[in-house]
Amino acid sequence: MNWQLFGLTFMTVFLAELGDKSQLAAIALGGSSKSPRAVFLGSITALILASFLGVIAGGSIAQFFPPKLLKALAALGFALLALKILWSSLLEETET
Repeated sequence: MNWQLFGLTFMTVFLAELGDKSQLAAIALGGSSKSPRAVFLGSITALILASFLGVIAGGSIAQFFPPKLLKALAALGFALLALKILWSSLLEETET
């Protein structure tokens, strides 16, 4: 196993999930339920399944496209998302 890749993946997903909507939902469900263990197991199972599907999809897509193209598309997607968020916040400022 490539431990450096494992560590990088762990830190990336861990930091990306902090304060995420899924974590806030788990906090709300855990605080309002009588079985926090069930909330924990349900949320961890969902994260594992979502990650598994992402890895499978990424591996399948990588067979058809070169890695540089995939990285460029991901960068473009994140840039477009950032511009959309920026544009939305600017529109909200002008409306208020």
